Amino acid sequence: MVRDRKRRDFCRLGILLAGMLILLCACGNGENGEKGTAYQLYYVNNEETKIISREYRSETTDEDALLEELIEQLAVISERLEYETPLAKEFTLMGYTLDNGLLTLDFDERYRELRGAREVLVRASIVRTVIQLRQVERVTFTVKGEQLVDQAGVAIGVMNAESFIENAGNEINAYEKVDLRLYFANESGDYLVEENRRNVVYNSNISLEKLVVEKLVEGPAAEDVYPTINPAAKVLGVTVKDGICYVNLSSDFLKQPYNVTTDVTIYSITNSLVELSNVNKVQISVDGETNISYREKVSLNNVFERDLDMLEPTGTR
Repeated sequence: MVRDRKRRDFCRLGILLAGMLILLCACGNGENGEKGTAYQLYYVNNEETKIISREYRSETTDEDALLEELIEQLAVISERLEYETPLAKEFTLMGYTLDNGLLTLDFDERYRELRGAREVLVRASIVRTVIQLRQVERVTFTVKGEQLVDQAGVAIGVMNAESFIENAGNEINAYEKVDLRLYFANESGDYLVEENRRNVVYNSNISLEKLVVEKLVEGPAAEDVYPTINPAAKVLGVTVKDGICYVNLSSDFLKQPYNVTTDVTIYSITNSLVELSNVNKVQISVDGETNISYREKVSLNNVFERDLDMLEPTGTR
């Protein structure tokens, strides 16, 4: 009797342990929507101040099909309206191509109607979602086949997850504030004049180096200083490596509509960029070429350093 009771107790214990094992396996296998590989889908919060993420699991293993699946999920509207889907009905994704790691997303003309922080947040949500895939290394946006540009007409260019600044609260800072020290021309165009700008607001998806060059192209804000660069010039690219800032401008840079010396233009760019802590020298190119003489006087093959002698002498104003 005792032996039979012990045998029954062991059987009950075995059944109980087996049941617990089944429950653990069910949890591990994702019976509650936990199957597949986890990805983060990024959305714009309702206040349009940051992006937020939601976990999404997929059992899709084919990379092309998975990319299509994630893009489709970005168009699914939350039933509880907790957030705004980045691929909403206000514009249409006309198609996309993936070539050597570069994903090009082509939108219809209505995408251009997005403005300010909302456009940056929508773009960040899409990029940060698709860049999780192994085959997607870089992302670029086009509108009806043409490169997307910002409100200043500057091409947005190629993006990745690091293109969007993220703080500890996982918020994308659509805008940042910074103090800049820029150098423009004096009235006679033969010396540089310092212009300090406080609390300059800018889209945080561009670098400070590029911001400086764009502000120089835009021209001065003060009345007693004068522009140094043709406003038609486009900033094609600005990168920094080993303390050298490489500035690539369009060919309009070579056309000078203002009465300023060649050195004033060159050192307007150089002295302004060297004010940044990570820049020691500057090289300027035009459409990617440096084998050019600016106004037939200065070779762009040169790497330029700060020249304080270009500053207007004290007491001459």
